[in-house]
Amino acid sequence: MSLVDRLIAGFKAQFVSYIVSAIVGGLLLVALARLLQPQGYGAFVLALTVFGSFQFIARLGIAGSAGRYVAEFKEKSGEQLPHIVRFSFVLNLGAIAVTSIAVIVSYQHIVELLGEPEIGPFLIVGTILLVFGTIQTYLIKVLQGLESIQFVAILKVIEPVGRLVFALGLVLMGFGAMGAYVGYIISSVLTTAVGAGYLVYRLREFREPESSMESGLRRRIAEYSVPLTATNSANLLEKRIDTLLVGFFLSSVEVGFYVVSDRVVRLIETPMSALGFTLSPMFGSEKAAGNIGQISRLYETALVHSLLLYIPAAAGIVLVAEPLIHLVFGLEYSGAIVVLQVLGLFVIFKAITKLTDNGLNYLGRARDRAIVKGITSVLNVGLNIALIPIFGVVGAAIATVISYGLYTASNLYIISLELEMRPLYLIKQLIPIILITAAMAAVVYNLVSYVSGWVTLFAVVGAGVAVWLVLSVATGMLDVRKLLSRFG
Repeated sequence: MSLVDRLIAGFKAQFVSYIVSAIVGGLLLVALARLLQPQGYGAFVLALTVFGSFQFIARLGIAGSAGRYVAEFKEKSGEQLPHIVRFSFVLNLGAIAVTSIAVIVSYQHIVELLGEPEIGPFLIVGTILLVFGTIQTYLIKVLQGLESIQFVAILKVIEPVGRLVFALGLVLMGFGAMGAYVGYIISSVLTTAVGAGYLVYRLREFREPESSMESGLRRRIAEYSVPLTATNSANLLEKRIDTLLVGFFLSSVEVGFYVVSDRVVRLIETPMSALGFTLSPMFGSEKAAGNIGQISRLYETALVHSLLLYIPAAAGIVLVAEPLIHLVFGLEYSGAIVVLQVLGLFVIFKAITKLTDNGLNYLGRARDRAIVKGITSVLNVGLNIALIPIFGVVGAAIATVISYGLYTASNLYIISLELEMRPLYLIKQLIPIILITAAMAAVVYNLVSYVSGWVTLFAVVGAGVAVWLVLSVATGMLDVRKLLSRFG
């Protein structure tokens, strides 16, 4: 199977899984936000954010390092894979144990620091979520290294569907936010069990009774996890600290506003998440095979099409944010409108990064990525501390856009050092994309004032999509026949 065919096969599976996950996650987001109301939902996501922060610590970059070496050794020395998995998993279990103890010992201090006593019970129960959530991440990274992309797609559907069934079910039964939390735990346990069973099955084909672990491989796995740990720590600052600081400076109600907007943006990034996940391990394997030119052209094509999709999408978010928030979440979430509009630009940066940053790990540039991530994440913290007291929850959104924009630009520069990029070609492709976006935005801007309900909202969005599609095809930016032949 050719590189393009492998990419398309994996992308199809990942795209379907991300679409299902996005739909299910969107339904769960809306249902919990409405059922728990801003106060209850804010407390719920604040507790999840705290545990998400500890989960980043528990990973320590071990999963990413294991995935990288699994991808490297699966072709040239497959008998090493069981050793790689066994060693890295034991290493990860040690990190999980230390982190879990830290949570149990310090949870009361966390409650006092945030000034939200209602999240205390969540922190005790949530230790289970930390354990299984971290193992689940480990399994996904290793299976990605094995290029078991189709199965990972299945795994990524099981968790959100389980959350919808168990979390929403327990809330409807009257167990409130704690019921939702327990539902998340049940779903995570189920997903982890399925993933672990499949990994054991896959490793059977690589076992050789007489093999022993290659000398120095343990050290290399541990060493490569260091820059990935730095990146994970920086991810903690970028993804979690803004929510925690909103809770610290403001209240759980504003946390609800921020998280609702952030989740909407993350749902929209679905196609690039699928493509980036599928493309990333190919960077390493194709570089090792000396196919730099081929992977460079493939990356450029993916980048141009991502911009063609997400620059207009960002403009659309800014224009329809108000009716979208009111219709989906209710008038009580009006405080999220401006936040969502500011985060519209974040959509573009996120799309580019999803396509780029994990690929840097497989290209051996984890250290450079970690340095940049660390700098921009510290900047994000500083901007949050400076802007939230002045602009409220909108300040957190502004801080995210500025810091993540710098991170995205740095990622593009680093990958350009590894691949044979053509800057002039990319600039020429960007000009028609901007013109298409301007035309689409003009149509939506003139129609959005007529939105009075779901039907008119869909009509306005549909008109914008129609303009985008016609102009994309007319300018040659989008080849529908080729697209259908590839994905049909």
